[in-house]
Amino acid sequence: MAHAQSPAASAEGAAPLRVYAAGSLREALTEIARVYESRTGLKTQLTFGASGLLRERIEKGEPAQVFASADTQHPQRLHSMAGSTWAQPTLFVRNQLCALAVPALKAEPDRLLDLMLDPAVKLGTSTPKADPSGDYAWALFRKADALRPGAYAALDAKALKLTGSPETPPPPPGRSVYEWLISEGRADLFLTYCTNAVAVQKELPRMSVVQIPAALQVSAAYGLTVRGGDVAAGEFAGFLLSASAQEVFRRFGFGAP
Repeated sequence: MAHAQSPAASAEGAAPLRVYAAGSLREALTEIARVYESRTGLKTQLTFGASGLLRERIEKGEPAQVFASADTQHPQRLHSMAGSTWAQPTLFVRNQLCALAVPALKAEPDRLLDLMLDPAVKLGTSTPKADPSGDYAWALFRKADALRPGAYAALDAKALKLTGSPETPPPPPGRSVYEWLISEGRADLFLTYCTNAVAVQKELPRMSVVQIPAALQVSAAYGLTVRGGDVAAGEFAGFLLSASAQEVFRRFGFGAP
Protein backbone atom coordinates (compact mmCIF):
# COMPACT_ATOMS: atom_id res chain seq x y z
CA MET A 1 0.00 0.00 0.00
CA ALA A 2 1.36 3.42 -0.92
CA HIS A 3 2.06 5.78 1.97
CA ALA A 4 0.66 9.30 1.77
CA GLN A 5 3.38 11.92 1.78
CA SER A 6 3.15 14.97 4.01
CA PRO A 7 3.06 18.36 2.27
CA ALA A 8 6.62 19.01 3.44
CA ALA A 9 7.79 15.73 1.94
CA SER A 10 6.13 16.45 -1.43
CA ALA A 11 6.88 20.15 -1.49
CA GLU A 12 7.98 20.52 -5.10
CA GLY A 13 5.56 22.90 -6.74
CA ALA A 14 3.72 23.59 -3.48
CA ALA A 15 2.75 27.15 -2.57
CA PRO A 16 5.09 28.75 -0.01
CA LEU A 17 4.15 28.34 3.64
CA ARG A 18 2.91 31.72 4.86
CA VAL A 19 4.59 32.58 8.17
CA TYR A 20 3.80 35.81 10.04
CA ALA A 21 6.37 36.60 12.74
CA ALA A 22 7.52 39.26 15.20
CA GLY A 23 10.12 41.61 13.77
CA SER A 24 12.61 40.62 16.48
CA LEU A 25 12.67 37.11 14.96
CA ARG A 26 13.76 38.31 11.51
CA GLU A 27 17.40 37.21 11.50
CA ALA A 28 16.96 33.91 13.34
CA LEU A 29 13.78 32.84 11.55
CA THR A 30 15.16 33.72 8.12
CA GLU A 31 18.10 31.39 8.77
CA ILE A 32 15.85 28.64 10.19
CA ALA A 33 13.54 28.88 7.16
CA ARG A 34 16.54 28.41 4.84
CA VAL A 35 17.59 25.30 6.76
CA TYR A 36 14.02 23.98 6.68
CA GLU A 37 13.76 24.48 2.92
CA SER A 38 17.07 22.71 2.33
CA ARG A 39 15.81 19.72 4.33
CA THR A 40 12.23 19.52 3.06
CA GLY A 41 12.06 21.47 -0.19
CA LEU A 42 9.21 23.55 1.26
CA LYS A 43 9.58 27.28 0.65
CA THR A 44 8.37 29.78 3.23
CA GLN A 45 6.98 33.28 2.72
CA LEU A 46 8.04 35.25 5.80
CA THR A 47 6.16 38.40 6.82
CA PHE A 48 7.64 40.35 9.76
CA GLY A 49 6.18 43.16 11.84
CA ALA A 50 4.85 44.20 15.22
CA SER A 51 2.94 41.22 16.63
CA GLY A 52 -0.23 43.16 17.47
CA LEU A 53 -0.43 44.64 13.98
CA LEU A 54 0.16 41.22 12.39
CA ARG A 55 -2.59 39.72 14.54
CA GLU A 56 -4.98 42.44 13.36
CA ARG A 57 -4.11 41.67 9.73
CA ILE A 58 -4.79 37.97 10.30
CA GLU A 59 -8.11 38.80 11.97
CA LYS A 60 -9.05 40.80 8.87
CA GLY A 61 -8.50 37.74 6.69
CA GLU A 62 -4.86 37.68 5.57
CA PRO A 63 -3.96 34.03 4.82
CA ALA A 64 -1.24 33.35 7.41
CA GLN A 65 -0.68 29.68 8.26
CA VAL A 66 1.83 30.15 11.11
CA PHE A 67 1.91 33.06 13.58
CA ALA A 68 5.03 33.49 15.75
CA SER A 69 4.44 36.35 18.20
CA ALA A 70 6.72 38.13 20.68
CA ASP A 71 4.15 37.39 23.37
CA THR A 72 1.52 34.75 24.14
CA GLN A 73 -1.50 37.08 24.30
CA HIS A 74 -1.82 37.79 20.58
CA PRO A 75 -1.72 34.09 19.53
CA GLN A 76 -4.13 33.29 22.36
CA ARG A 77 -6.51 35.94 21.08
CA LEU A 78 -6.52 34.31 17.62
CA HIS A 79 -7.15 30.91 19.22
CA SER A 80 -10.00 32.29 21.34
CA MET A 81 -11.91 34.00 18.52
CA ALA A 82 -15.39 32.64 17.83
CA GLY A 83 -15.15 29.92 15.20
CA SER A 84 -11.34 30.09 15.24
CA THR A 85 -9.28 27.40 13.51
CA TRP A 86 -6.08 28.58 15.23
CA ALA A 87 -4.46 26.05 17.59
CA GLN A 88 -3.70 26.56 21.27
CA PRO A 89 -0.44 28.58 21.38
CA THR A 90 2.89 27.00 22.29
CA LEU A 91 5.78 28.83 23.97
CA PHE A 92 8.80 28.42 21.66
CA VAL A 93 11.52 30.92 22.72
CA ARG A 94 12.19 33.57 25.36
CA ASN A 95 13.77 37.00 25.22
CA GLN A 96 14.51 39.83 27.65
CA LEU A 97 14.65 43.60 27.59
CA CYS A 98 17.94 45.45 27.36
CA ALA A 99 18.74 49.13 27.00
CA LEU A 100 20.66 50.60 24.08
CA ALA A 101 22.53 53.72 25.16
CA VAL A 102 24.60 56.35 23.38
CA PRO A 103 28.20 56.53 24.67
CA ALA A 104 27.78 59.99 26.25
CA LEU A 105 25.41 58.54 28.88
CA LYS A 106 28.09 56.19 30.25
CA ALA A 107 25.17 53.92 31.12
CA GLU A 108 25.57 51.13 33.66
CA PRO A 109 22.85 48.84 35.09
CA ASP A 110 22.90 50.54 38.51
CA ARG A 111 22.40 53.98 36.91
CA LEU A 112 19.81 52.92 34.38
CA LEU A 113 16.68 54.02 36.24
CA ASP A 114 18.23 57.43 36.99
CA LEU A 115 19.01 57.88 33.30
CA MET A 116 15.53 56.76 32.25
CA LEU A 117 14.00 59.35 34.61
CA ASP A 118 16.40 62.15 33.65
CA PRO A 119 14.32 64.80 31.80
CA ALA A 120 17.30 65.51 29.52
CA VAL A 121 17.54 61.90 28.30
CA LYS A 122 15.34 60.95 25.32
CA LEU A 123 13.89 57.52 26.17
CA GLY A 124 12.73 55.48 23.18
CA THR A 125 10.34 52.51 23.28
CA SER A 126 8.03 50.62 20.99
CA THR A 127 4.25 51.13 21.03
CA PRO A 128 2.18 49.27 23.65
CA LYS A 129 -0.76 47.15 22.41
CA ALA A 130 0.55 47.23 18.82
CA ASP A 131 3.91 45.70 19.74
CA PRO A 132 4.70 43.48 22.76
CA SER A 133 8.07 45.21 23.13
CA GLY A 134 6.13 48.33 24.15
CA ASP A 135 3.98 46.32 26.56
CA TYR A 136 7.12 44.90 28.18
CA ALA A 137 8.58 48.42 28.51
CA TRP A 138 5.46 49.59 30.36
CA ALA A 139 5.65 46.50 32.60
CA LEU A 140 9.20 47.63 33.43
CA PHE A 141 7.86 51.12 34.25
CA ARG A 142 5.42 49.53 36.73
CA LYS A 143 8.32 47.69 38.38
CA ALA A 144 10.22 50.99 38.55
CA ASP A 145 7.30 52.55 40.40
CA ALA A 146 7.56 49.87 43.10
CA LEU A 147 11.19 50.87 43.62
CA ARG A 148 10.64 54.59 43.29
CA PRO A 149 7.07 55.84 43.74
CA GLY A 150 6.07 58.22 40.97
CA ALA A 151 8.44 56.64 38.44
CA TYR A 152 5.61 55.07 36.42
CA ALA A 153 3.86 58.40 35.84
CA ALA A 154 7.13 60.09 34.88
CA LEU A 155 8.20 57.32 32.48
CA ASP A 156 4.72 56.96 30.99
CA ALA A 157 4.71 60.70 30.25
CA LYS A 158 8.20 60.95 28.78
CA ALA A 159 8.66 57.69 26.83
CA LEU A 160 8.82 58.25 23.06
CA LYS A 161 6.90 55.53 21.16
CA LEU A 162 9.22 55.43 18.16
CA THR A 163 8.52 51.98 16.70
CA GLY A 164 5.78 49.41 16.32
CA SER A 165 2.73 51.48 15.37
CA PRO A 166 1.00 51.85 11.98
CA GLU A 167 2.06 55.52 11.98
CA THR A 168 5.76 54.75 12.51
CA PRO A 169 7.72 55.83 9.41
CA PRO A 170 9.89 53.05 7.99
CA PRO A 171 13.68 53.53 7.99
CA PRO A 172 15.42 54.39 4.72
CA PRO A 173 16.27 51.37 2.53
CA GLY A 174 19.21 49.35 3.82
CA ARG A 175 19.07 50.71 7.37
CA SER A 176 17.65 49.07 10.48
CA VAL A 177 15.03 51.01 12.39
CA TYR A 178 17.03 51.25 15.66
CA GLU A 179 20.29 52.26 13.98
CA TRP A 180 18.41 54.92 12.01
CA LEU A 181 16.51 56.36 15.01
CA ILE A 182 19.61 56.53 17.20
CA SER A 183 21.82 57.96 14.43
CA GLU A 184 19.15 60.62 13.79
CA GLY A 185 19.23 61.57 17.49
CA ARG A 186 15.61 60.57 18.13
CA ALA A 187 16.59 58.59 21.25
CA ASP A 188 19.55 58.55 23.66
CA LEU A 189 18.36 55.42 25.46
CA PHE A 190 16.18 52.75 23.87
CA LEU A 191 14.38 49.90 25.61
CA THR A 192 14.23 46.92 23.26
CA TYR A 193 14.82 43.18 23.20
CA CYS A 194 18.35 42.09 24.05
CA THR A 195 18.49 40.27 20.69
CA ASN A 196 17.73 43.57 18.89
CA ALA A 197 20.25 45.45 21.02
CA VAL A 198 23.06 43.03 20.17
CA ALA A 199 22.18 43.29 16.46
CA VAL A 200 22.27 47.11 16.61
CA GLN A 201 25.65 47.04 18.35
CA LYS A 202 27.05 45.12 15.35
CA GLU A 203 25.95 48.05 13.14
CA LEU A 204 26.93 50.76 15.64
CA PRO A 205 29.82 49.43 17.76
CA ARG A 206 29.90 52.70 19.75
CA MET A 207 26.50 51.90 21.29
CA SER A 208 26.33 50.38 24.77
CA VAL A 209 24.09 47.39 25.46
CA VAL A 210 23.03 47.71 29.10
CA GLN A 211 21.57 44.79 31.03
CA ILE A 212 18.39 45.62 32.94
CA PRO A 213 18.79 45.20 36.73
CA ALA A 214 17.03 42.13 38.13
CA ALA A 215 14.48 44.25 40.04
CA LEU A 216 13.33 45.84 36.76
CA GLN A 217 13.80 42.95 34.32
CA VAL A 218 10.85 41.73 32.27
CA SER A 219 10.93 38.35 30.55
CA ALA A 220 9.38 38.04 27.10
CA ALA A 221 7.68 34.71 26.30
CA TYR A 222 7.15 34.12 22.55
CA GLY A 223 4.02 32.20 21.50
CA LEU A 224 3.45 30.15 18.35
CA THR A 225 0.15 29.09 16.80
CA VAL A 226 -0.84 27.42 13.52
CA ARG A 227 -4.01 26.87 11.53
CA GLY A 228 -5.66 23.72 12.84
CA GLY A 229 -5.52 20.83 10.38
CA ASP A 230 -2.77 22.47 8.30
CA VAL A 231 -0.16 19.69 8.16
CA ALA A 232 2.59 21.82 6.58
CA ALA A 233 2.12 24.55 9.21
CA GLY A 234 2.20 21.98 12.01
CA GLU A 235 5.41 20.39 10.69
CA PHE A 236 7.13 23.79 10.43
CA ALA A 237 6.03 24.67 13.98
CA GLY A 238 7.40 21.35 15.18
CA PHE A 239 10.72 22.15 13.52
CA LEU A 240 10.92 25.48 15.39
CA LEU A 241 10.96 23.46 18.63
CA SER A 242 13.62 21.03 17.37
CA ALA A 243 17.16 21.03 18.73
CA SER A 244 18.63 22.36 15.46
CA ALA A 245 16.23 25.31 15.26
CA GLN A 246 16.59 26.07 18.97
CA GLU A 247 20.37 26.20 18.48
CA VAL A 248 19.92 28.90 15.83
CA PHE A 249 17.66 30.88 18.17
CA ARG A 250 20.27 30.50 20.95
CA ARG A 251 23.00 31.82 18.63
CA PHE A 252 20.92 34.94 18.03
CA GLY A 253 20.48 35.50 21.77
CA PHE A 254 17.09 33.90 22.46
CA GLY A 255 16.46 31.71 25.49
CA ALA A 256 14.99 28.19 25.46
CA PRO A 257 11.25 27.85 26.12
